[in-house]
Amino acid sequence: MVRPAGLLDPATRRRPFLDQRRPSFRRRWQQRPLWARLLLSLLLALACALLLLGLAGSPDPSSPPSTDASSSGSADAVSSPLLRQRSYLEVITDTHNMTDEMLSAHSLSRQLMDQISLAKTYITVAKEASNLQFVAELGALVRREQSILARAAANGGTVVKEDAEKAIRDMAMLFYQAQQFRYDSAVTILKLKGQILSLEEKSKAEADKSTKYGQIAAEELPKGLYCLGVRLTMEWFKSAELQRKFLDRSPAVQSNLRDNSLYHYCVFSDNIIAVSVVVNSTTLNSKHPEKIVFHLVTDEVNYDPMRAWFALNDYRGAIVEIQKVEDFTWLNASYVPVLKQLQDAATQNFYFSGSGNRGTPIKFRNPKYLSMLNHLRFYIPEIYPELHKVVFLDDDIVVQKDLSDLFTINLNGNVMGAVETCMETFHRFHKYLNHSHPLIRAHFDPDACGWAFGMNVLDLVEWRNKNVTGIYHYWQERNADHTLWKLGSLPPGLLAFYGLVEALDPKWHVLGLGYTTVDPDTIKEGAVLHYNGNLKPWLKIGMEKYKGFWDNYVDYSHPLLQRCFMR
Repeated sequence: MVRPAGLLDPATRRRPFLDQRRPSFRRRWQQRPLWARLLLSLLLALACALLLLGLAGSPDPSSPPSTDASSSGSADAVSSPLLRQRSYLEVITDTHNMTDEMLSAHSLSRQLMDQISLAKTYITVAKEASNLQFVAELGALVRREQSILARAAANGGTVVKEDAEKAIRDMAMLFYQAQQFRYDSAVTILKLKGQILSLEEKSKAEADKSTKYGQIAAEELPKGLYCLGVRLTMEWFKSAELQRKFLDRSPAVQSNLRDNSLYHYCVFSDNIIAVSVVVNSTTLNSKHPEKIVFHLVTDEVNYDPMRAWFALNDYRGAIVEIQKVEDFTWLNASYVPVLKQLQDAATQNFYFSGSGNRGTPIKFRNPKYLSMLNHLRFYIPEIYPELHKVVFLDDDIVVQKDLSDLFTINLNGNVMGAVETCMETFHRFHKYLNHSHPLIRAHFDPDACGWAFGMNVLDLVEWRNKNVTGIYHYWQERNADHTLWKLGSLPPGLLAFYGLVEALDPKWHVLGLGYTTVDPDTIKEGAVLHYNGNLKPWLKIGMEKYKGFWDNYVDYSHPLLQRCFMR
């Protein structure tokens, strides 16, 4: 198999996060020294021999018992409690408070208790059959028998014979009537099983509906964001002063865009308000905001309104560069596998027609996963050829602490620094990749730790040396039929950066605020909060308890926001 430069052989390529893998017993056994394995084998053989000798010395249960006292004593000595299992009768007699009256064949109290238990079962069955009259009569008799037992307990355990016998007879008559109703337990169990299956099917259908509606809500552009984009476009074209702020930048500012002594962040998004929160929260929590450079890339629709927004607002002296993806003419179908796949009829049908494989969940068919803004993260060294190190940020994050220390973290020769997500099994490679495919099975450990995009430290020098973009292209081309993975930029990222990721302290990147509950102490200590999931903070479906962290960095007093966001 031909591999691009930088794609190492699986036998020589370094495994990521080895300390978090769960090796099999065979692997752990082979890793032990030879002398340790020999010693353990000898001990195991000795234990087996002693067990066999003990079994051989025990008396044969088929042989007649000895009447000799000495032999009886020796038999007691040889017999082991572990070799003799106690019967249920012995256990019940020893551990339960059983009176002689209850153990009697003519016990009235025991008959009353047995009838009460059986009557409760018939009540459940009669309710299923909607026989409310029978339910009421059984219930009355149950209460009657319970009162007889209660009075007996108060009087020292003596049951009044006349009352008990009449109650037992009346209950027996109702049991006979239940048999005439065909209240058979086996039939009832089958009915209940059918009802459970029906409820499960309804529950699954409702869950599917909820997923679809949630996906639609997450993909919709809120009216406020649309309004903001329109008004900012109008501001941009009617104000020459705003345009000059970006078009007539000084040589010093232009030089800072390539100065590797500064802190460079890149964000790729078409959401103006979300990007503004990322920039605002980063600069407000920075010790040196004047040393921050933000490199933003958006699409042509949002290019002018985004430039207008950042020209209208100042972020403590931080520099903001804005580009549009359409200007990167080198990103074309002849170079980018994702764009090439979009020209394929099968791919278009899979993502856009809605008439393809009905068994594929709706989230796997979201066209955003083929957006170049989503895959632009794999071309960062080519977009910024003069930079050595950058921090990549998603647009659905909030920064709570100073991030300048990220630029001094030693990546130990790796390309990326990321927070691992393998605390649970569903965040390992086998969750994201199809390990039944021979190509995946041959190259990747299914138990290897996953990690998260959203806040990543990138050494662009090592990236270029190891040709990570070429490796990404290699795997994207082999997934044209969607058999290696289904969706998104994370699965190809796991493959492209396999063995090239340095684990960061989890406090740097706290995930889950867009789909689950996160520990409050973890949120408090987190440097970056990530709203990964469908419940974004700018949507109405966002989780209210976490929206406040995001709203803290939105200036709703801004005239444009007041016009577009009615609060």
